[in-house]
Amino acid sequence: MELLHFAVIDSAIPHGTILAVLAIVFGFYMAWSIGANDVANAIGTSVGSKGLTLKQALLVAAIMEFCGSVFVGSHVSETVRSGMFDPTKYEALPLVLGFIAALLSAAIWLQIATYYGWPVSTTHSIVGSVIGVGILIGGFYSIRWEKVIAIVLSWVTSPISGGFVAFVMIRIIQRYILNSKHPLRQMYKFIPFIMFYVSFVLCLAMVYKGMPKFKLDLSLPKALLVSTIIGLISAGLSIIWARKKKEEHDRERIEKNIELTEPLEEGIPFVKKELRGKDDVKPELRPPLAPGSELPSKLWEHRRQFEFEKVEHVFRNMMVASACFLAFSHGANDVANAVGPMTAALDLIKSGIAGLKAQIPVWVLVLGAAGIVVGLATWGYKVIETIGTKITQLTPSRGFAANIAAATTIVVASRLGLPISTTHTLVGAVMGIGLARGIEYLNLRVIRDIVISWLVTVPIGAILGIVFYKILHLIFIG
Repeated sequence: MELLHFAVIDSAIPHGTILAVLAIVFGFYMAWSIGANDVANAIGTSVGSKGLTLKQALLVAAIMEFCGSVFVGSHVSETVRSGMFDPTKYEALPLVLGFIAALLSAAIWLQIATYYGWPVSTTHSIVGSVIGVGILIGGFYSIRWEKVIAIVLSWVTSPISGGFVAFVMIRIIQRYILNSKHPLRQMYKFIPFIMFYVSFVLCLAMVYKGMPKFKLDLSLPKALLVSTIIGLISAGLSIIWARKKKEEHDRERIEKNIELTEPLEEGIPFVKKELRGKDDVKPELRPPLAPGSELPSKLWEHRRQFEFEKVEHVFRNMMVASACFLAFSHGANDVANAVGPMTAALDLIKSGIAGLKAQIPVWVLVLGAAGIVVGLATWGYKVIETIGTKITQLTPSRGFAANIAAATTIVVASRLGLPISTTHTLVGAVMGIGLARGIEYLNLRVIRDIVISWLVTVPIGAILGIVFYKILHLIFIG
């Protein structure tokens, strides 16, 4: 009602009421498309690894996305995403039509990609649309093509960086925890270090120019100091928690009669059947044979299975926590892809003057957050399935490594000013997890389709932007 009031009374351009309604409708549609496609990046690993059920993941993501969008989402947005061109040089009505066309074209492409389960970048979608509109309004040379080059670079830097960090992380987890003779004992030992690192990275993402609204835009030295303190506190608390979990696990082992009361000597080399004949497979030493048996002691096998289950349960808790952060951060940052162009259009309708930045009212953030939640609830499962199950098989430990690798890459790259895409980074991290097990564990056909969808996102966004701008121009200007 607030929008319609000023549109009718204070509109500074022709057809203000109709254009304002179109801006709101297409802005909500864009937010819906973001929820359906992009939010899956945050929770896809949790669902794929069975850390959360689909309903649980959707509920958690909806809450965190809504809170991030409304309470932390920026109240100041660039009127043209990533500064693709200077809007102050052009007339108000064509710009309004351009912003509306950009919203519609980006939303439609995201919906098409979601239908096929392709995780594409919402930022690249809106940028491509803005490029197409900008060429029509201001000509080819009005576009800041150096920004386009940075986006092209992100197609390479994002997945490679995320994949490399994830590869290293899962290798460390495998070597020092999962493949050790006593994985649960190693888990207790490494929990403080893991929690310090996780807390340090996530805190750094929040306080180092991450949330200006709450004045959490500290300088790098202060941000490092605060993040270190938070990391140490988290590590200290995790030590207490690990001791309690150890006591709980020890009691459960005794209750299930899988406790080994006597130390067993290391025995025969053993290689799992599915790994036999492969290169670089090191045999593991198993206890002496049980009397009258050609296989290692079943008691030992039951203990190993018990320990793996408990280790993965610990990683499940940490993975869900990291997924909550990713969803919260996504809501805080990517809601601007929907409400930024919409706010720019509404500001132009009201004032008739284009600005480089526009204030985003709280009700607009709520509208964008609501659209994201609805999109997630209705179509979010499509891309979740791709991220969680179709690229490679995930477990809680692998999903945790992918999430933290993506968060690490995004924090470091964005603070260094390197071109990065959240979507591409997380998909690259999941690929890195699969590659750590061997290229045969990757679904190369799915990866091929995803890469193609990345490459065509900007061109398709630009083409659709041109088509819809032409239609709107014909209707409202003639």
